[in-house]
Amino acid sequence: MSIDVRRHLALLSAFLLAACSQKAAVASEHADHASPAADTHTPSSQAPSDTSIPPAGQDAKARLAASPRHGEWVMIPVGGSPADSVRAWVVYPERSTKAPVVVVVHEIFGLTTWVRAVADQLAADGFIAIAPDLLTGKHIPTVGPDSINTDSAIAAIRTLDPNEVQRRLSAAAKYGMALPAALPRYGIVGFCWGGSVSFAHAVAAPDLGASVVYYGTSPKTEDLAKVRAPVLGLYGQNDARVTSTIPPADSALHALGRTYEHFVFPGAGHGFLRAQNGQNGANFAAAKQAWPKTIAWFRKYLGG
Repeated sequence: MSIDVRRHLALLSAFLLAACSQKAAVASEHADHASPAADTHTPSSQAPSDTSIPPAGQDAKARLAASPRHGEWVMIPVGGSPADSVRAWVVYPERSTKAPVVVVVHEIFGLTTWVRAVADQLAADGFIAIAPDLLTGKHIPTVGPDSINTDSAIAAIRTLDPNEVQRRLSAAAKYGMALPAALPRYGIVGFCWGGSVSFAHAVAAPDLGASVVYYGTSPKTEDLAKVRAPVLGLYGQNDARVTSTIPPADSALHALGRTYEHFVFPGAGHGFLRAQNGQNGANFAAAKQAWPKTIAWFRKYLGG
């Protein structure tokens, strides 16, 4: 075999190895995200259930159908053009007084039925909940009437401009606080990809009242000086990719005199609030502890 042929084969092998490594890295980034398709694998009758917290993924459709609260789709203007709008699901609490607003940031899978059920539970707990569809205008294929194609949603999420995402979240918050039934205060909560986004919103939005981060990574340490709102982080123990970002954020925020509380639930995995039947009961135990902390956090810092 000539030197040129051996050199060509060596270069080809190196290229293929790099390509495989890149694909593996992309796959591993979301290897701990349970797909919404997994929600149908455990029948509702066999899964844990607690109606005082958001439903597990497989119970979301039924919980929404049984909700007495008013939910509706709206188009929220973001900029000066009618085309520059974001679709959102808004749910109202049943109360006689004005309520604070909570913006709900969906997972990497997009605005699924489960996320809308989370918004409904926030309304049950007394908040006006707004769940913006951050893939508005991306024309993601639907899977039945209640969800969207997972692979297409993930691919589209990766194309989003982080600054544009924050602009749309701020527009949703502004819309919510302008509602006649709303108080002029808002918080934000997000899950996995949305958890990272809700932490980033504390950096981007100086008027934010409170942030709750469900198993989302922390912003860059150098950006944390911009955080003003109190941040609550809720994490699963078996989620090292995410929990490894807690210590630097904790050190930086406390050095700055900011409020950052975090809880790591034993034995729980990534996505524990939706995958409540996972990790041999640890996810359900984590969900039952995490949701009351979420509501207490919002009530403490948003009032109402």
